[in-house]
Amino acid sequence: MKVLIVLTSHDRLGDTGRKTGFWLEELAAPYYAFKDAGAEIVLASPKGGQPPLDPKSNEPAFQTDQTRRFEADPQATAQLAATVRLDSVDQAGFDAVFYPGRHGPLWDLAEDRDSVALIASFIAAGKPVALVCHAPGALRHVKAPDGRPLVEGRKVTGFSNTEEAGVGLTEVVPFLVEDELKAQGGIYSKEPDWAPYVVSDGLLVTGQNPASSAPTAARLLEQLAAGKPA
Repeated sequence: MKVLIVLTSHDRLGDTGRKTGFWLEELAAPYYAFKDAGAEIVLASPKGGQPPLDPKSNEPAFQTDQTRRFEADPQATAQLAATVRLDSVDQAGFDAVFYPGRHGPLWDLAEDRDSVALIASFIAAGKPVALVCHAPGALRHVKAPDGRPLVEGRKVTGFSNTEEAGVGLTEVVPFLVEDELKAQGGIYSKEPDWAPYVVSDGLLVTGQNPASSAPTAARLLEQLAAGKPA
């Protein structure tokens, strides 16, 4: 079993002067879910190399056993420092792909042609795709094999409008994940803010927020174990 994890390369939170990037727990929890299940893991990002970590995700209040395990793991940190370029990745070498979130993906992965094509190629090949928190925003330009928006008519979730308002960034982000998924025809649902919530529809698995990262990874593993969509 071989799993690709795609991280953002974007580090600027709009015009605020603040930094963003990927959310550490949304990488660490899936990383060890896959590793402990025996998977080979490859990390990729649009620019390759060390992707930007959202500094807030490493504050004490947001650290977990998995984030501490990741930071103490020399193999994991070495992988993170040397992510492969996204334009060099071919889905043929993988069984599934996972996208961690935080705000960075809204600026780069949502508009990245290589990412858009990669997700479409996994779906076309009958392989599961999972995205959590803000990362479902990367689906905004992805088309299904019939040319329609991938999320059209599918059950999906992602970072909610009320959660974005809760972190005070509604007017900063380039688009709201909930609104965009609905605009593309997705059947969006959510749980109360910050509660874990995962939705799967065919090959597509989405998680609402950081608390959903481990359950989203678990759902992806269930699909791989079954050899078919959940």
